Amino acid sequence: MAKTVFTAVQVLDAGGGEIFAGEVLVEGNRIRAVARDGAQVDRDGARVIDGGGATLMPGLIESHMHVSFLDTDSLEALGFVPPEEHTLLAMKNAKKLLDQGFTAGCSAAAAKPRLDIVIRNAINAGDIPGPRMLAATPELTVSSGLGDVRLGHIHRDTFALVCDGPDEFRRVSRELVREGVDTLKINPSGDEFVPFARAHHTVMNEDEIAAVCEVARSRELRVAGHCRSAESVKMCLRQGVEIIYHATLVDEEARDMLEAAKDRIFVSPTLGVTYTTLYEAGDWGISTDIATDMGLKRELEIAVENMKDLKKRGVRILPGGDYGFAWNPIGNNARDLEYFVDLLDFTPMEAIMAATKLGGEIMMMGNELGQIKEGYLADIILVDGNPLADVSILQDASRLLGIMKDGSFHKDPTDQPAAARVAAE
Repeated sequence: MAKTVFTAVQVLDAGGGEIFAGEVLVEGNRIRAVARDGAQVDRDGARVIDGGGATLMPGLIESHMHVSFLDTDSLEALGFVPPEEHTLLAMKNAKKLLDQGFTAGCSAAAAKPRLDIVIRNAINAGDIPGPRMLAATPELTVSSGLGDVRLGHIHRDTFALVCDGPDEFRRVSRELVREGVDTLKINPSGDEFVPFARAHHTVMNEDEIAAVCEVARSRELRVAGHCRSAESVKMCLRQGVEIIYHATLVDEEARDMLEAAKDRIFVSPTLGVTYTTLYEAGDWGISTDIATDMGLKRELEIAVENMKDLKKRGVRILPGGDYGFAWNPIGNNARDLEYFVDLLDFTPMEAIMAATKLGGEIMMMGNELGQIKEGYLADIILVDGNPLADVSILQDASRLLGIMKDGSFHKDPTDQPAAARVAAE
């Protein structure tokens, strides 16, 4: 069994304690020992990696991953991509995420029914590089809901499957379960850029949500909801949805319900896509003034205050910014940690723990993923510098000196130039 020792590293174990000088032993795909205060781990038969003072921390975990979104500037553009080409492009995105230090991800929707499943299975088989992955369905929506891009005179598709009524939602959910998904994704609310389904609109009814949750419970699967409106959050919580995406416009009642369910639910506000649409989409015809008129500035302001309140209540809030659009491209995913610090008043440690320790929990692997801890899976990144001093360095792939997933190097530290290393502070 292969053994690797990381020595001369600053260990950020994501358990909440201070960073410390130490050593870490990886044996097979598990972390077998963590030493500190000058102690050494067993080196017998091990390959020794001298970290040169770099920071050793868990791999990042994306809570709202869209591996099959292609950085398009419109929803319908995804529907124009044939499935064969789409699969190849999703493979590239999976590698890009791993290149950026994301060793695991919970998918928030596939752009086509089997894309997530095929990519997940290929990663698990070792056929392609990519993060650990929970596969999702396309977004199940209603006529005139988010993702319904059909026109009366021509067929168009995007990342959604349109269902109407509980029977149709139940049937489609069962078909997707048959294909092998881990998560059923629904769109109970709209979004500000959809004129007929705005963020405050609740477009699914409770019977439709209940039908999907019924199927999920019967197969021991989870449901994730695109829930911007307060009412959509409440309906999802009543029906047992466990992953609440956005929750940007929640009211006091919804916040109380989220707090009451905090031990079973996760909230991922996806600040990234809102921020970049508001401030960085001008090259695609969406100026800040246009985005403000669409309601995005107001929604971002409300979302920030809501997330601060939910954090105080102990609700698990995870970074994951809906990356996969032209102005919010895949590969920039670590920006959400900076948003958590700058907008939500998270400390850098809190933001990192949300993207590692809590990430392990949303992956349903909280007892073995997301920390540098004995017995945990060896998903590890070696960072040039101290992300507690500047969390933005995690956005720079060149600062990731080493990337290990499941005990094997995706990026070997010995292949990287040492001249640019900065000792952790």
